Parts: sequence; structure tokens; C-alpha cells
Amino acid sequence: MVVGISSFELHLPSCRSLKDKRRVVKSLIERIHQRYRISIAETDHHDLLQRAEISLAVVAQNDDEAEKMLDQVRDLIDTEPEAYLTLWQPQILEGLS
Repeated sequence: MVVGISSFELHLPSCRSLKDKRRVVKSLIERIHQRYRISIAETDHHDLLQRAEISLAVVAQNDDEAEKMLDQVRDLIDTEPEAYLTLWQPQILEGLS
């Protein structure tokens, strides 16, 4: 068993209120969760209007599968028109059986 984790930061330039930010972040988190069935949550910068940190975890059978899933999630994040990915920190944790 292999676990892939990542924390990433987003810049949300069009958000003018926390309500705008919650709409964008919640929508992105729900899309990622529905498509990949991974654990994901907003983890920092809750009170900042144009910045968000989101963390996620995936469980896979091997390194390649975990890396592929993390790459697919990153590709999905890159397609979000209201958010810019400013930091991506993926890690693969091995030997957890």
C-alpha cells in the first residue's frame, strides 16, 4: 500500500468576499472528491479572501498509481478558471502495509 499526499495553495484573484472564496473552493473540492474519491479539505488561510490551502490524500497499490492520480488531480486544478495554482507539494509515502 502506498499513500500519496499533497498540500497546495491557490490564488483566487476574482474573489471579493469570503462567500466568493467559499463558492470557488467548495466547488473545486467537491469536483475532485466526486471524480477521484479521495480525502480532501481546505486546511489553511480560511480568513484570507484570495488565498486558499487545500490538502489531499490518496491510497494506491503502488507508486505509479499514486503519482498518476496526483498528476490527474493537479491537471483538474489547472483547469479551474477562477484559481491559480501557486504551490504544489506532492509526496509518496511507502511501506505502510
